[in-house]
Amino acid sequence: MAKKATTHDAELILKLYDLRREAEMRKARHWFTVEFWPQSADELIKVVNSFPSQENAWARQVGGYWDMAASFVLHGALNEELFLQPGCCGEMFFIFAKIYPFLKEFREKTNNPDAFANI
Repeated sequence: MAKKATTHDAELILKLYDLRREAEMRKARHWFTVEFWPQSADELIKVVNSFPSQENAWARQVGGYWDMAASFVLHGALNEELFLQPGCCGEMFFIFAKIYPFLKEFREKTNNPDAFANI
């Protein structure tokens, strides 16, 4: 049986939520969830390689945020059941679903087998 969520877990969830509300993060999340609809691994690579474009910064911000949040769970710093509650991480699954069809090819072409590994 999984460990019971603690007050510390709840505080961390609230901190993660606060980070999602930051103005630039809201723009980044909007872009990734509403405007960015990659049709191929090459489109993902184009964004990743378009440094220092706004889209590149937003992709790194959103990807890094969800990678960090998921790593808290994977390494035992945050209760998994609490994190997986509706309203906490649904966006993470939506974003992963958008890139999943191209992920294997993206990892191969960028020689980065760990890209989006925690999401």
